[in-house]
Amino acid sequence: MRLLIVGGTGFVSGWLARTALMQGHEVWAITRGVRKMTEGVRPIIADRNDQVQLRQALEKENVQFDAVMDCICFNAEQAEIDLSVFSAFSKRIVVISTDSVYHPDYKKIMQDETVHGYMQDGSYGDLKRQMEMVFENDNGKRMDYTILRPGHIFGPGSELGCFPEHTRQKDLLSVIRNGEKIRLVGGGKYLIHPIYVEDLVRVMLDTVANEKTYNQIFCIGGADIVENARYYEILGEIMERPVSIETVDEEGYLDSHPQYSGHLCHRAYCMDKLAATGISLPDTKLYDGLKKQVEALLLEGR
Repeated sequence: MRLLIVGGTGFVSGWLARTALMQGHEVWAITRGVRKMTEGVRPIIADRNDQVQLRQALEKENVQFDAVMDCICFNAEQAEIDLSVFSAFSKRIVVISTDSVYHPDYKKIMQDETVHGYMQDGSYGDLKRQMEMVFENDNGKRMDYTILRPGHIFGPGSELGCFPEHTRQKDLLSVIRNGEKIRLVGGGKYLIHPIYVEDLVRVMLDTVANEKTYNQIFCIGGADIVENARYYEILGEIMERPVSIETVDEEGYLDSHPQYSGHLCHRAYCMDKLAATGISLPDTKLYDGLKKQVEALLLEGR
């Protein structure tokens, strides 16, 4: 396939580019040219927010793509640019959204796509939901879309930590190594459903030619659902260090930290809808994926 990635140098988009190349696909990427591109990816220098510049750069390339893969579509404006510009060069688009679109009051175990209580407060989740609605309202007229809603994405190339107080914490390995306490709201009782990045990008690629995924939104998570505390205990096991957890009282915490509302709830997903398309579900165990992530960070000298 001929694939166009929006980005190509970030955590998820970089993994997507490398995986697509390994599968034998031809890969182009929209990039501002700031970061080094994966070898084998053909860069198209343009600002994804500049419709004129973006269209001109694609016209110069003169390629019809089997799909556009957008890992960084953030809001309604960017979604409209995707449909307005890319539809002349492809009839297929796969987009990464987030489980943060759901309002915590409407989340359930297991979370599925039938829940329609969404964030409407100008937050990251709200902006992502507005992005989704642009594609939904277009309903495949310009491009057939597939939208995936992961929660926490992990793996080499990203920082460890997935909860308030320790989210994407650069020195988390040192914290565990030194025996410092891990502060978890409610003692880390909330469920999480992390997805290994390689599993996520594999599913993205699998959806491209699967018509059952066209013009649909899917929840997606990894192979394991665990309490948040267990995530940190696994890190301790990998590092052969005991993990000490300090319980942060829930009472009043959300009032003081409203930005964490999407984390102070269970985040576990039903993937029956995705499974019904015939796509193989993510299967990397949390321990195995975290071990690879820790090893990569240790190689960096963390």
